[in-house]
Amino acid sequence: MRLVKPKKFLGQHFLKDLNVARDIADTVDACPDLPILEVGPGMGVLTQFLLPKERELKVVEVDYESVAYLREAYPELEDDIIENDFLKMDLAGLFGGRPFVLTGNYPYNISSQIFFKMLDNKELIPCCTGMIQKEVAERIAAGPGSKTYGILSVLIQAWYKVEYLFTVHEHVFNPPPKVKSAVIRMTRNGTQELGCDEKLFKQVVKTTFNQRRKTLRNSIRPLSGKDTAWTQAPLFDRRPEQLSVQEFVELTNLVAGHLVALPH
Repeated sequence: MRLVKPKKFLGQHFLKDLNVARDIADTVDACPDLPILEVGPGMGVLTQFLLPKERELKVVEVDYESVAYLREAYPELEDDIIENDFLKMDLAGLFGGRPFVLTGNYPYNISSQIFFKMLDNKELIPCCTGMIQKEVAERIAAGPGSKTYGILSVLIQAWYKVEYLFTVHEHVFNPPPKVKSAVIRMTRNGTQELGCDEKLFKQVVKTTFNQRRKTLRNSIRPLSGKDTAWTQAPLFDRRPEQLSVQEFVELTNLVAGHLVALPH
């Protein structure tokens, strides 16, 4: 069976350490009984440890060479190999509308987009695990006051409990990436309603962090216009990285009352 050559344009770095692969596969055990969707299985290094868990498993792979390899190497998965781009998929009907666990050794060039899609489908994805660039994992797990705390941290932590599980070194990949990797797990927290307009919440978080060195009084202006009389509260003397998720909810409700036209 011919091995698949990693393709740079797809951000492919194939994991070759089976112990690490087994450890990543075991991260789904915290969310038992749910079906599993693996993104970017490549040659199935993670897949081989997910199969024995005897849970419904589907894999989605955009690389036609990897798909051909998987069909040959894992004939039992024949009907559950989806040749598609995960970012373009409609996830609602994947397991007949049932919630599922999302996992994978995610392509680093699209990991943030994968998590934004997870957020858009949060009612379907109560648990997401997998390996990403260490820097992105640290950003997602960071708390208020940290230099790495940012847009992804707030938007994900609003809905998920984040666990930074372990670091993975470069030499266990082919080809070795230029950065270290990390494995994380995100599990839905108890939040059902944010207590503010969700679309505006996202807009407030993105707008303020896009000018993260400015105080909120200045960074909020694209949404609130020139009238700053209502921004005299002490909250507006702070910078976005100093605010908790709950404070962003409060800020969103304040902005909602003084909103200019919402940017598209």
